[in-house]
Parts: sequence; C-alpha cells; structure tokens
Amino acid sequence: MRFADGHAFTIEPVDTLTRLLIMARSPVYCIMYTNWRFVVSDISGLAHLAVGVAAVGAGVVNAVAGGGTLISFPVLTAIGVPAIRANATNTVSLCPGYIGGTYAQRRDLTGLQRTLRPQLIAAVLGGLTGSVLLIVSSEAVFRNIVPFLILGACALLALQDRLRSWLLSSTRSDGSHAILEVSAVTIASVYGGYFGAGLGIMLMAVLGLFSDLPFNRLNAVKQMLSFLVNVSAALFLVFSGKVEWTIVAVMAPASLIGGHLGGRVASSLPPKKMRFGVIVFGVVVAIIYLVR
Repeated sequence: MRFADGHAFTIEPVDTLTRLLIMARSPVYCIMYTNWRFVVSDISGLAHLAVGVAAVGAGVVNAVAGGGTLISFPVLTAIGVPAIRANATNTVSLCPGYIGGTYAQRRDLTGLQRTLRPQLIAAVLGGLTGSVLLIVSSEAVFRNIVPFLILGACALLALQDRLRSWLLSSTRSDGSHAILEVSAVTIASVYGGYFGAGLGIMLMAVLGLFSDLPFNRLNAVKQMLSFLVNVSAALFLVFSGKVEWTIVAVMAPASLIGGHLGGRVASSLPPKKMRFGVIVFGVVVAIIYLVR
C-alpha cells in the first residue's frame, strides 16, 4: 500500500524493538504500530530532536562566525525534507538565533545607528529579493557555485587589511566608498535570502574592506545585518507554503538559545583568533560542499 505522496507502507504486527527502530530510521514518516493499528506523523520524534540539536549549533556558529546553515540544512535534508522546503524551513527557524546573537552583542553596536542605516535597508531588500528567487527558481545550479562563493569570501577576509589600504588609496571620495559598500552588502544579502550558507563570512569580508572598526564590533554589525536578511526572507517564506511548521516549533527556540550563547562567546574572543576561526570554518564549509 502507498500514501498519497507515493511512500509505501505495510500493516503487520511487530514487536516493541522493531517499532523503535522504525521510528528512528524513518526519514519522513514515523509509523507506530500497535498490533494491526497504526498512527502516522510527518516527522519522527527522534528527527525533531536531531534538528533541535542542529539548531542550537547553528545559532552558536552564526553568532560567532556565520555559516550555521551548514549545520542545520544538511540535517533537515537527511531526515527527508526536500531541499527547497528544508531551505525555507531553515531560514524561518534560525531567525530567533539571530535575535539572541544580536542582543548579546548589542553593546558593540553603540554609536553606529546612523552610519548603519543604508546597510540595514540594503539587508532587508536583499533578503526579500533572495527569498523570492528561491521560490520561483531551482536552487540546483546556485548550490553548485556556493563553495566557490564561500572560498572567495574567505580570501577577502584573509586579505582584507591589504585590500582596504588599496581601496582607500585608489578611490577618491567617501561617497564612492559608501556606494560600493552598500552594493556589496546588497549582493551578499540577496545570496543570504536565497540560500544563506556562509552569509556571515561574506558580510564580514565586505564590511572589513570598508570599515576600520575593531573585529568584535564588525562581528556585531554582521550579526545585525544577518538578522535583517533572514527576517525579511522569512516574512516572505512564511506565506510560501514551503515551511515545515512542526520543525520550526523545535528549531526556533533552540536557535535562540544557541544564538545567545554564541553572542556571549563572540564578544569575548580576541579579534585575531576570531578572524582566523572564521576563515578556517569557511574553508571547511566550502570543502564540505565541494565533496557533497
């Protein structure tokens, strides 16, 4: 026999151990047998536990370095959620994590409200644009270039001091700096709304080229921009019909906890070590996508 979506199932008496194994291994459906009776739920209890743990990890990583999607997104696809639905669900679920991370680093944003206004607007518009692109197009081709985008961002981050010196010496006016920065933030935000893996790394690299703020404060700015990108994308995706809400109910509070923990760690890390950690993490993320 088959479900409406094509998934096959059988009705037969099984023992308690077999029922537990079915619950643990079923990627999409949890089939719980009681003699000849059965109850079906969309995602198993163990799968919800797995995505909850992944959301905590993603919240921590997003607050510290960016790239938490690379923790949570693979778990979602591993339990059987289709790629686009997993992407949409992941975006909505991780929003609270960005809230937690931004709140934990709020002191590092003191005095930056006026200077950040153009970047904040760019983040909102870019995130919304990216989410629309996700729904109306296939992500297969874009995912093929994701590792190269992340590697490029890591290279920018590693060379940002030299590149910043060259940029400041070769560009004539502060106005042109601002236009370039907002344009770069917009492009990164569109990418973040579409897929999001490595968004924090890209934003750190872009912000580092145009700003002389300490690395800890740049990380707080990155966290705020990432939050706005994801919130604007999530507001569209909520009405797209692509979100698994039972998973969101588990991942959202878990990512909030992870984001707050990560934000507290990020504010206390030495800038050089933090930058090195971001670069190493980004390279690892890119390699994972290259070998997938």
